[in-house]
Amino acid sequence: MSVTRILIADDHGIVRGGLRLLLERQPGVEVVGEAADGAEAVERALALRPDVAILDVAMPRLTGLQAAREIKAHAPEIGVLVLSMHDDERYVFEALKAGASGYVLKREADQDLVDAVGAVTRGEPFLTNAATGTLLREWMADESAGPREALSPREQEVVKLIAEAHTNREIGEILHLSEKTVESHRGNILRKLGMRDRVELVRYAIRRGLVEA
Repeated sequence: MSVTRILIADDHGIVRGGLRLLLERQPGVEVVGEAADGAEAVERALALRPDVAILDVAMPRLTGLQAAREIKAHAPEIGVLVLSMHDDERYVFEALKAGASGYVLKREADQDLVDAVGAVTRGEPFLTNAATGTLLREWMADESAGPREALSPREQEVVKLIAEAHTNREIGEILHLSEKTVESHRGNILRKLGMRDRVELVRYAIRRGLVEA
């Protein structure tokens, strides 16, 4: 029987321990590593190459969404499953946009996590509310939601700071840029993304995991 290798990332040790106990009771499942924050989750995932990485959505250093995006960028074969406290369709969309294949509510992990791991291992999406499955699969297949041109790392930093409500002057001080350069970056970002205002930028930043909702 093939073994599904799992990485668990959560900043609470007691949660990681509980998830490990739950999963290792299942035949054919092996927890090969744990991580206490998002950056460690990326490092461990790329070193261990598990079949599935289970990521808490809210972690220090990198959020679960940021970690998911990094893992999928460097190791697309790793299935990502997001654990969240938020029973909200917006968070599901954000997780899928970051590259996750599954979304499980923490309060329902004891009922759903094993099934979710099985689904993700088979390459199928798993959502806590299965009724939205068809809608979300269609949404995942829509390539029009991405930027027309890729943002540079500097532009992503500017987007993050705009979404966090910093002024152009504050962004310039943080990034050691002139206010005029920040204004130029802002204009280029809006053009590349085909957006008009900060509200749309905030939505984009959340979907990309640059900031937490």
